[in-house]
Formats: sequence, structure tokens, C-alpha cells
Amino acid sequence: MSRIYEALQKAESERKLERHERESFAPEQVADDSPIPARTASAVAEEYDSASMQTMTSRLAETFEPSPLTHDRASGLNVDKIARQPWSPVLSQLPALLDRGPSVEQFRSLRSRIYELRDISPLKSILVSSGLPQEGKSFISANLAISLARHKNSKVLLIDGDMRRYTAHEILGCESQPGLAEYLAGKASIEEVMQRADAADANGSAKFHLTNLTFIPGGNGGDKAADLSGNPRFGELIKLAEPHFDWIIVDSSPVLPVSDAVNLARSCDGVLLVARGGVTKFPVAQRAASELKASNILGFVLNAVEDKPQVGDYYGYNANKE
Repeated sequence: MSRIYEALQKAESERKLERHERESFAPEQVADDSPIPARTASAVAEEYDSASMQTMTSRLAETFEPSPLTHDRASGLNVDKIARQPWSPVLSQLPALLDRGPSVEQFRSLRSRIYELRDISPLKSILVSSGLPQEGKSFISANLAISLARHKNSKVLLIDGDMRRYTAHEILGCESQPGLAEYLAGKASIEEVMQRADAADANGSAKFHLTNLTFIPGGNGGDKAADLSGNPRFGELIKLAEPHFDWIIVDSSPVLPVSDAVNLARSCDGVLLVARGGVTKFPVAQRAASELKASNILGFVLNAVEDKPQVGDYYGYNANKE
């Protein structure tokens, strides 16, 4: 009996020792063998993917910079390369070239209002539009640009942004191509589409007053004018030109029939709307302003008003005091 009892005690002691050893080492063994919780694994994978995506995005940003725009920004604008061409301005369409008269005085008043607006907020590039065609956009644009150029020898860039029915070149009496359409299509450089008047070919006082004016004609946009007007190269053109000019005036298409003016207005500091006296209906003017509500509308210019101002004959004016 004693031997059997001793054997049972020994076996019990060995089981206790074995159980103690298993309990002592159990936590480390469980930790080593347990799988990673599903949420933790997902988080790690997501973190990895995010890091990979960030790296990929960074590489794409470095690789896929639009090459034409990079080239333009790198090269900048060399104003010495702007060609001088013969201009034959239509004086009957450019009263701003005159030394005195009711019309030139009205454009001086418009110029003063614009300078007042610039005192309130930054203003250099102005888009001129209207609700419908034949309300005088190109007339106002060209004369406003000349009036600004005559003031303190300001450098002015006039852009014909109506690539469907471009007419500003007819008022200035110069070539219409290459122009804005060719630049936006990547077919011409910024210097190639800019032109200045050859002083030797201009006549009378126009020879002097057009000296500070640079012009970009409309070019031939045709059916692609809507797509070209939305090209980011227009914004790049404005940025390239801003350091070299005091004012940039953009003559655009009417805002209600097509969307070109709305696209171009996004790159300009302000918008000036034109209404024709006795022609433009109030609802049309309202709709034009509504189409451009995302832009900074400076105000309306009432064009072709037959009544002469009542103050001009009394005070008079001296054009030599620009």
C-alpha cells in the first residue's frame, strides 16, 4: 500500500508542477500565436495604401505639369519682341482720340470712375460685355483703352476676346490674325499675337495717342470659341501681361447668346456691362448681370445716348491737361 500511495503522490506532484509551468508560460504563447485583429490589420493596410497614394500623387504632380503653360511661365513676356504694324484707326469710331468734345469728356468721366474703384480694391483687368450684340461693346472697349492710355502715359493692353465676331481690329485699322484664338490654341506665342502701332503710319494726333496702346486681335476661333474661352491659357496670358501694363481691357462677346464672356471673366478683376440707350431692355440688362453674378460687376455704361450733356458747353475742357 505504501508504495502505491507514494506513486500516487509522486504523480500528483508531477501534474501540479506541469500545470504550474503551463500557466506560467501561457500568456506569452497566446500573444505570439494570436492573429492581428481585423480592424488593426485594415487600419495598417489603409495607412500603407494612403502612404503609397501620397507618394504616387506627389510623383504625378511632379510629372504631369501641363507643358505649354510651364513653358509660358518660364519664358515670360518679352515686350521688346512685340511687332509694330501699320494701323489706320477709324477716327469716327474713336472719339477718345480727339482733343475735346462731349464724347471725349464722357470717356474721361468713365476713366475717373474706374480710378475711383481701383482706390477701393485692386483693379487692373476689366472685361467689357453686354447682354446682346450691337450694344457697343467694342466701341466702349477701344475708347476706354485709349482714354486710359492717354492718362499719365499709362501702358494699356486691349484684347479682342470676341473670337466669333471680332471687330476691334476694324476700329483700329490693323490685322486680325494671329490673335487670341491662335494663342489659346497653342499655335502662337504671346509676343506673336501682340502688336503696336507703327508711329510712322498713324495719322495726326492718333500717332501720339496710340503710342502706349498694345493690341491682341481676336484671331479666328470659329466654332471652337467656347472651348478656347475656357482654356486656362487665358488666365496665364493675363498673369504674364499684368507686370508690363497698367490696364488690361478685354472686349468680349455678349453674355446671353454664348458663354464665352463668362469664361473669360473668371480671369479678370472686374466686368463692365454696356447697355444701348433706347434699345437695351431692362430685363435683358438684368439677365446679363445675373449671368455674371460670380464676377465683380463694376457697373453699366449707357451707350448711344442722343441727349448731349448739359454741363460741357458751360465749363469747357482743355485736352492738353491730361
